[in-house]
Amino acid sequence: MLEFRSVQASDRRLVQSYISSMPYRNCDLSFANIFVWSFLYDTRIAEYGGSLFVKYSFHSKPFYMMPFGRCDLKTAIEKAIEDSIGDDLRFCMQGLSPKMKADIEEAMPETFSFTSNRDYSDYLYLRDDLVGLSGKKYQPKRNHINQFKRNYPQYKFVPITPDIIPQCMELESYWKSVNEDEKDKTYIALDSERQAIRRAFDHYEELDLLGGALLVDGRVVAFTYGSPINGNTFDVAVEKADANYIGAYTMINNEFAKTIDPKYVFVNREEDLGMEGLRKAKLSYHPAEILDKYTAKLIDK
Repeated sequence: MLEFRSVQASDRRLVQSYISSMPYRNCDLSFANIFVWSFLYDTRIAEYGGSLFVKYSFHSKPFYMMPFGRCDLKTAIEKAIEDSIGDDLRFCMQGLSPKMKADIEEAMPETFSFTSNRDYSDYLYLRDDLVGLSGKKYQPKRNHINQFKRNYPQYKFVPITPDIIPQCMELESYWKSVNEDEKDKTYIALDSERQAIRRAFDHYEELDLLGGALLVDGRVVAFTYGSPINGNTFDVAVEKADANYIGAYTMINNEFAKTIDPKYVFVNREEDLGMEGLRKAKLSYHPAEILDKYTAKLIDK
């Protein structure tokens, strides 16, 4: 059996040593995401035979991520299946990108059935598109930015530092209060999201997060942060703004994209969770790819 243990912020380098060299770009692989949500999903990790295993609970059911590492993929998955024998439900892997799905099918043909849910597909953008906002399709975004600059000419965009984190949490509380009606529309309640953000800020340096805040008259009116997934993809985990400041969302998005190292060709802005307004907003930035993610279940033999 695999010896699983709870995931800690100090595990970042360990987990990234397995994942960051992989070609997969889904947001589930961001170590910061794995850690900050571990309180909700009871996320645990194990090492065996040169591979990393991640196990968690979703809707009170046990799931595994695809194993990562030097071990043969078929051998690693069989080890995870062996570990799952003690679970009441059958072995399942979740959060599988099309590339991961293809790798699993090649390693273990006719072993799994795959299903996907559009609500959990990731939105991938080209960093250069988010920075330049060039062309007719981005004209509305440029209009929002110009309006913000006209209304708030003394605005500042600054890195997130410990001294402004309390203001960021105040903004998060305000944002939560005006979006309370959304909390029952997804599995993730806003109280849980607040706890995840608090955990991210509590371990900000340890998680090696990159973030920025938009200030108007010294007040934080928007903030965002994220971290790399692999060598060419950066994950934007959180973006919050006071919508009373017209254009604040567009402004924080654009300013933050400029701070992301150009080596990260892709920016993953995560799922829309089936929320109509969020889906519309994410589509309005014209994603380069909508990355479907699959759940794999063993086929009855």
